Amino acid sequence: MDLSNTALVNNAGSASPGSVQSSAQMMVLKKAINLQGQGVMDLLNSVPPQPALATSGNLGTRLNAYA
Repeated sequence: MDLSNTALVNNAGSASPGSVQSSAQMMVLKKAINLQGQGVMDLLNSVPPQPALATSGNLGTRLNAYA
């Protein structure tokens, strides 16, 4: 997790509601959150799927252990 967003959250709450500054800070905060969400989804999608269990034989039909 990127801790630089903490400053964005603090700044977004400090502006008076309804001001242009508040709107701009909220828009930047939303974009930062969306970018982090997209980065997480890209990272999760890059993880290879687990190999399937063997369908026959004595090994690998009940437990799938790999390094």
